[in-house]
Amino acid sequence: MASKSVRKALKEAEATTTTEEDKTAQATATAATEEVDEEEEEEVSFQEIDKIQTLGINVGDIQKLKAGGCFTVESVMMRTKKELCNIKGLSEAKVEKIFEAVQKLKSSGFITGNELLLKRKDVIRVTTGSPQLDALLGGGVETMAITEIFGEFRTGKTQLCHTLCITTQLPKSMNGGNGKVAFIDTEGTFRPERIGPIADRFNIDKDAALDNIIYARAHTHEHQMELITEVAAKMVEDHFRLLIIDSIIALFRVDYSGRGELAERQQKLGKMLNKLTKVAEEFNVAIVLTNQVSADPGGGAMFVADAKKPVGGHILAHASCHRLFLRKGRGEQRICKIYDSPNLPEAEAVYQISDGGIIDAKD
Repeated sequence: MASKSVRKALKEAEATTTTEEDKTAQATATAATEEVDEEEEEEVSFQEIDKIQTLGINVGDIQKLKAGGCFTVESVMMRTKKELCNIKGLSEAKVEKIFEAVQKLKSSGFITGNELLLKRKDVIRVTTGSPQLDALLGGGVETMAITEIFGEFRTGKTQLCHTLCITTQLPKSMNGGNGKVAFIDTEGTFRPERIGPIADRFNIDKDAALDNIIYARAHTHEHQMELITEVAAKMVEDHFRLLIIDSIIALFRVDYSGRGELAERQQKLGKMLNKLTKVAEEFNVAIVLTNQVSADPGGGAMFVADAKKPVGGHILAHASCHRLFLRKGRGEQRICKIYDSPNLPEAEAVYQISDGGIIDAKD
């Protein structure tokens, strides 16, 4: 588990700190180490698909489900019967039997508001590295949800993703996620050498931090979809807390061109976003998507000098739980605005990009 490597790194930081400034970090590292040592194994949010074998489903059919991308009981419940029948080797009769089995293991009916509130307590909020930005987000980037980050170049989208790669590995006592990170790169912007300075800031060994990040370079939107299925299989085997796709829309804009292919593009994008929503809820992970912007000469151009709008249309807008708009401020400052959220008020926070990642803006 990621926390073991982080625990070791925190202990090393504790042993090597000598200056007055480092003593503060040492105290933080000591407290975090003690917290991690006392922390019990977290209860998983899913049931492995192998459990249905005890209810009369044979091993061969379970392997077919896995080949079709169903690795948990929850993933079967999130599929339509038509989708399951499209898996090679599964007939309608077998699918009906599988559905009966999973319904015995997992209830999918109504629950009370209090029961939902109790379930929401499992949500973890991962720090962005900036206390002001965390306050804007209600504590950090939350799990079981898609957070979309959009803005023009040099606003800090990718730098925020790099920072989250480290903060996600921190123990919960340090406002981290105590888990691993999966990074799907569609634009070739991930830089492993960037992880080192950010890891140093949080007193984590950079080699341990990099070992806790799995990376894949996607070249087509179809490959991107395959990688999402692959990472879902890895989440069954290991403890992940964050999936980053930087960026969600880039390959769709390349693979589909013109209005004639727009409807097909949006349909494919919708399916991918639906799968990501299911992954977020199934494994209690945070999904962070970066997005591009386009000029909007018609919308508010009379009042805004350089109007920008996120690409992806209504499909992406409805799928994203929290939408964050990043823009440039004065000098080195950057501004994050809550563009859309079901529970966060519309507000702004100022932050800055440093060698150690995202930090509060300096006056």
